[in-house]
Amino acid sequence: MTVFNRRLFIQCLFPIVAVAIWATNAVVSKMATATIEPGAIAFYRWFVALLVLSPFCLLSVIKQWAVIKHHLIKLTVLASLGMVLNQSLAYYAAYTTSATNIAIFLSLMPLIGLFLAVPLLGSQLRKTTLIGAVISFLGLLYMLTEGNPLQLMEQGLKQGDMLMLASTCAYALYSVLLNKWKLPLTTWCAVYCQVLLGALLQLPLLFSSQHWGIENNAWPMVGFAALAASIIAPWCWLKGVAFIGAERATLFMNLVPIFTASISVLLLGVHPTQFHLIGGGLVFIGLTLVQYKPKPKPQLSSNLGSIDLS
Repeated sequence: MTVFNRRLFIQCLFPIVAVAIWATNAVVSKMATATIEPGAIAFYRWFVALLVLSPFCLLSVIKQWAVIKHHLIKLTVLASLGMVLNQSLAYYAAYTTSATNIAIFLSLMPLIGLFLAVPLLGSQLRKTTLIGAVISFLGLLYMLTEGNPLQLMEQGLKQGDMLMLASTCAYALYSVLLNKWKLPLTTWCAVYCQVLLGALLQLPLLFSSQHWGIENNAWPMVGFAALAASIIAPWCWLKGVAFIGAERATLFMNLVPIFTASISVLLLGVHPTQFHLIGGGLVFIGLTLVQYKPKPKPQLSSNLGSIDLS
């Protein structure tokens, strides 16, 4: 392996680790339904992350307070979408849908973001994006209806699947707005502010839960969600984006269902059905097509027939 290939391999490990953690967290969300209420884990996840980040980020927040104060409304909107709606809806969804379904909805986030970017960022959709979107939608429909699309008209979507769709849309909107607003804050300062606001906004969910406390066997799940999924995974993702670019890093989101299905077998003893394999396979093909960008064709220049590769 050459030095270049070795460096690229190491750089690609960062988004892979992030995706693996998020896939594991989908399984953890399913496991948590037996021991802790969704409103409680949604709050404690961000509260524990806040405690861990405070020694490293608090001084930066104080220094940038004037900028934070000016953008407080935008930070609150971002926290509401990314930390509150996205996470809490996913925990509630875990009660009535499978970890594999959760993962497949998560993998659709970049696709939904592309469509939201059209009105919000003025982006344009390529033909391959539309074709890939149709294939992904058909795969999702096949999986959710267990191979019988007419079932959707008769019974509708399960509550958990509808909640996961809303959760994924919330995070896609969060990602687009993050790109649109480009807040003049350091990365971890912006993350810390959103975590703080997210914890505060989660308090009503905590107070509405029947049991506020956490049993001893639930703390490892809370710890994983707070430390691995909320701190380590975002850090790995940001490093991966910095190394290989956002477009290439996004390709690794296609691995979420594969990782989740494998982890579900190990931790839950749940094997994916043929509907997951066929439907998930179509989603994977569609997402890969969406993220494919053909190289621009060389054009002949009027200057002595030279090739213009710009």
